[in-house]
Amino acid sequence: MAEYELVHEIQNLCRNNQMRDVFIEEVACDDPVAYVRNRLKGKQVELTVDAQSAGSMTIHTVTDGLMEKFLFTKIE
Repeated sequence: MAEYELVHEIQNLCRNNQMRDVFIEEVACDDPVAYVRNRLKGKQVELTVDAQSAGSMTIHTVTDGLMEKFLFTKIE
């Protein structure tokens, strides 16, 4: 199972507030996409994946109009 540093950004939908909620954690998973789907389980989710070199992956989601970004960086 691979280990990743996960940066999770949640866009603030409040008017005139451009700040984002940002959470950083370490996770162990085999498939980052499945991890995000499981984390947002039971919700209607639109998901796009941007895989980069060196094992990094950015997953953008829209859940009930709320935009979130999950940035997975492989820990070696």
